[in-house]
Amino acid sequence: MLTRNSDYAIGALLYLAKAGRRIVTTEELVRQLRIPQAFLRRLLQVLGKSHIVGSYKGKGGGFILKVAPERIRLSQVMRIFQGRLKIVHCRLKKKDCPNRGSCILRARIKEIEKEVARRLDLITLAALLEGKA
Repeated sequence: MLTRNSDYAIGALLYLAKAGRRIVTTEELVRQLRIPQAFLRRLLQVLGKSHIVGSYKGKGGGFILKVAPERIRLSQVMRIFQGRLKIVHCRLKKKDCPNRGSCILRARIKEIEKEVARRLDLITLAALLEGKA
């Protein structure tokens, strides 16, 4: 359910949150998080376009968290990298399942998806940092 992009992005955001107002270099993030540099840069670019992190170029450049950790929700980061939460895609052989409209299981799973999304929306970066998630 949690993609590698979301997982690594959350890890990077947690590290930036711990750094406070200090600018963190890409090299430091790569070293500490053990994420390939090119992959990390792409994640940080997406987070920058989403206005969650700020970037500084040149000597002494790097990344900083632009949004307070208590305002960043786990669900928000997941939506950025993987879209709407879906447990089941109702696909068979690359086509929509012909029973989508009448499937009782699909209706139950959609209820579970809503509950999972609601619960993920309650988890903030600050709660993760405090171990309260």
